[in-house]
Amino acid sequence: MDKQNRKAIIAGNWKMNKTPSETKEFMTTFKTLLPKGRWCDVVFCVPAVCIPAAVRAMRETRVGIGGENMNANASGAYTGEIAANMLVDAGCKYVIIGHSERRAMGESDADVNAKVLAALEAGLIPILCCGESLEQREAGITEEWITMQIKTGLQNVPEEKIRKVIIAYEPIWAIGTGRTATPEQAEEVCESIRTVIRKLYSSKNARAISILYGGSMNDKNAYELLAQPDIDGGLIGGASLVPEKIRQDYRSGKSAHFVNDTVTGTTQPDRAVRSLSLQRQKWGPCPGQFPACDRRMLHFPSLLFCTP
Repeated sequence: MDKQNRKAIIAGNWKMNKTPSETKEFMTTFKTLLPKGRWCDVVFCVPAVCIPAAVRAMRETRVGIGGENMNANASGAYTGEIAANMLVDAGCKYVIIGHSERRAMGESDADVNAKVLAALEAGLIPILCCGESLEQREAGITEEWITMQIKTGLQNVPEEKIRKVIIAYEPIWAIGTGRTATPEQAEEVCESIRTVIRKLYSSKNARAISILYGGSMNDKNAYELLAQPDIDGGLIGGASLVPEKIRQDYRSGKSAHFVNDTVTGTTQPDRAVRSLSLQRQKWGPCPGQFPACDRRMLHFPSLLFCTP
């Protein structure tokens, strides 16, 4: 399935890391490392106390800021919670919902669904997380489990709003463990997620929705993961805490981040140039809606990577 109509997204999940002053320092550094072009959306979901600092630092950039969690209620006696309208007023555009670490604290599928609906109602873009445990994978019920999570999480989401939802597949056994699903394993699940969306909504919506992979993605494995046809980006944990590691993704040639530098001319590694040439030969002229080959490549990330 091609990626022409889908948005590529690299989202960082800081979890419980960094103070507001450290956030300001990080964003100041990251701004100097941002490539000139735009092949994807970059998002940082940060602790609630860091949101104002992140929003202020990135106000003049294309980087989006998001929350790591929210409460489904608009207001009330919920000590320590944060509502969707609070995130919006603070400058957030995104929010992570249903992360496995929140589910482990007792968050149910019904809770996740209520949060998704509240986020959409407030104008936030929910990043809906799903994933299986090692026991579920070894039992051979990964697809059934993920299907149940997606169906429950999206219950009562109308068709006109489904494209505002981002889905992140995060195998629980790979989060923060250093273990990563193979590109084939990740693609198999992401493809099945897209199939669920097609059955719930339509083929057109399934082709348009962005699906991310989260599970120890870093600059060393992003290349192979993002080359998969149904993986449109990453929900990145520990690697998102170091600006240089993200920049390294762009420069290494091992992830889709790298393409932006190559196309805009800030770097011209031989492998990337060779790949560009090979793709031109293989695919011929760009379709009419794209005026240049590099534009075509931006819309087909799976074609961007050079062969060994």
